[in-house]
Amino acid sequence: MSGRHGSRSPRTRVITGLVLVAPVVAVALIGPLLAGSTTRFVSTPFAGRAEMGRFGADALGRDVLNRFLAGGLLTLAIALAATLIGVAAGCLLGMLAALETSRGQLINRAIDAALAFPQYVLVLLFVAMTGASVWVTVAVIALAYTPVVARVIRAASLEVVQRDHVQYARLLGAGRWQLMRREIVGCVTGPLSVEAGIRLTYAVAIVSALSYLGFGAQPPAADWGAMISENQIGFTVQPWAVMLPVAAIAVLTVGINLVTEGLAASHASGGSLLRRRRPGAAQPADTGEAQTYLAEVDHD
Repeated sequence: MSGRHGSRSPRTRVITGLVLVAPVVAVALIGPLLAGSTTRFVSTPFAGRAEMGRFGADALGRDVLNRFLAGGLLTLAIALAATLIGVAAGCLLGMLAALETSRGQLINRAIDAALAFPQYVLVLLFVAMTGASVWVTVAVIALAYTPVVARVIRAASLEVVQRDHVQYARLLGAGRWQLMRREIVGCVTGPLSVEAGIRLTYAVAIVSALSYLGFGAQPPAADWGAMISENQIGFTVQPWAVMLPVAAIAVLTVGINLVTEGLAASHASGGSLLRRRRPGAAQPADTGEAQTYLAEVDHD
C-alpha cells in the first residue's frame, strides 16, 4: 500500500481528480442549456457522423449530442442528493452511537443488522418493488449508505469523545446535540470527507446502473445510463451513442476516486492539502490510526 500511495502526493491526486471531474460536471450543469430538442427525430436510426455530422443519431434517430448534453444533470443530481442524505444521516447516527451508552448499543446492533444485507441487492429490490422514481432512488441509496457511514463515523468519534475538550463541555452541561455540533463533528471531518467521496463514487455507478436496467429515468427523458441501454444494440454501427455516456461516467468516477484517495492520504499523513510538504520533512508521529483507516478505505 505504501508504494502505491507514495507514488503521487495527496495534493497531486486531488488536483488530477478535480481536473477530471470539472469538465464532466460542467457538461452536466451547462449541457441542458446548450442542448436542443432531445425527442425530435432528426435522421434515420443509428445514422453516423458522415450522414448527419456531430455524433450521429441514436436508436430512434434522435440527436446523440443533444441527449448527451441533457442527460448528465439528472444522474449527477440523484447521486449527489443520495450521498448528502446518506452521509448526513450516517454521521448523525455514528456520533450519537459514540456518545450514548445504552442507546449507543442499540444503534450499534441496528447498524450491524443493516450491514448484514447486501446493499446493492436491497437497492434493486426496493426500486423494483416501488417502481422507478427519482425520489425513491434517492431515498433507497441514502438508506443503504446510512449504516456504512455510521460505522465509520462511530469508530472515528469514539476517540474524540474521550478528549479533554469534550469532557470539559460535558461538565459544563452541554447536551448531546451541542457536543456533536460543536465538539465532535469538527474532529471527524477527515474520515467524513473521505467517506463522502467514496459514497459519491458508488452513487454515480448505482444510478447509472439503475438507469441501464430500466429503473432510472423513463423514456423519453435523456439519461446517460439509459443511453447506454438504448443504443448498445447498434454499437458496432454507431458507437458514439454509447461511448459518450460511458466515457463521461468513467471519467467522473475515476476523478472522484482520485480526489477521495488524495483526501485519505492527506488525512493519514496528518498534513494539509493547502500547503506543500518540504522534501525530507518529518512525517507526523501519531499516524497509526489514520493509516489503519486508509487501509480500510482501500479495502472497501
